[in-house]
Amino acid sequence: MWRGDTIDRRGFLKAAGIGFAAALSPGSLMALERADAVYASGFRAADGSFGVATVTERGEIVDRIALPARSHGMAWSKATGRGVAFARRPGTFALVFDPSRQAEPVMITAPEGRHFYGHGHFSPDGTLLYASENDFEANRGMIGIYDARDRFRRVGEFDAHGIGTHDMTVSDDGSLLVIANGGIETHPDFGRTKLNLDRMEPSLVLLDARTGALVQRHGLPSSLSQLSTRHLDIAEDGRIWFACQWEGPRNALPPLAGWFSNGEDIMLLDLPEDTVVRLGNYVGAIAVNRRDSIVGLTSPITGAAVTLDARSGLVVREETVRQAAGVAPAAHGMAVSSYDGRFNEVRSPVAWDQHIVRIS
Repeated sequence: MWRGDTIDRRGFLKAAGIGFAAALSPGSLMALERADAVYASGFRAADGSFGVATVTERGEIVDRIALPARSHGMAWSKATGRGVAFARRPGTFALVFDPSRQAEPVMITAPEGRHFYGHGHFSPDGTLLYASENDFEANRGMIGIYDARDRFRRVGEFDAHGIGTHDMTVSDDGSLLVIANGGIETHPDFGRTKLNLDRMEPSLVLLDARTGALVQRHGLPSSLSQLSTRHLDIAEDGRIWFACQWEGPRNALPPLAGWFSNGEDIMLLDLPEDTVVRLGNYVGAIAVNRRDSIVGLTSPITGAAVTLDARSGLVVREETVRQAAGVAPAAHGMAVSSYDGRFNEVRSPVAWDQHIVRIS
């Protein structure tokens, strides 16, 4: 996720180069020149094909790169200017792309016996890519390690100390891997079927990024064993925000978000009942805007976008966004996409995938 540095049209165009600008259509170039921020997101086009798009904060599509199938999460390296689109679970590809098109795309394939869980993150210097993976025969989550200096060759792996490993991120100093183990058992033979809803084991984990040693592991109380810990982002003060999806009875009102820090226990957020209902017991994406000290949550189930104060956890804004999908920091507030093609102010003939990332 974006770490607080702003990007303007001049910065992006300078980094992309003259060749990239010359290749854009007049409309795309005009959109980029007036953009306050630039993002990347996966999408499904009207003809059923898939891709990853560069998109302005208003929602205008600037450029597209084809993908072989549907993507899910995105990773971005500020250090190298490259991004990664991860296949939707249980997909086995991840595409490394350069939005300026100065470097050719690189396709990563999950090793035999593994599939990607849809998320990953770069080390701060951009030399390593970490990816959440499923060792499906052993029913354990793993973090695959890929060398960005060697065409993303897989060079190692760490045990994620949980099952259903989903989102993961890296501390600002690169010393810790932060992992959300959703606790849900799956196997590619059964597609996306959840195999253990009566015995889930959600957890939040910190690993030493150098050795893979377990630093901290938080399980949830037995009364919340069906609360799948799914997505993460980190605030300026190091507080780790997480968002959840409830797999239990529909009439329950579980906590859907919370935070923790290294050396501290988790704090589950006591959102107002109306807000929990508005989110439909399902937070599909979370993002922190460090400059504005706010946290954005979205739910496609009920079409909701909720903004929290990152210091107090109090709700500061609630909006209805039909089929709300991704959320990421904007120049002011949060940028939100949707499955029906809306990205902030503009609606395009695409279905945006679940996550967006601000690129810089």
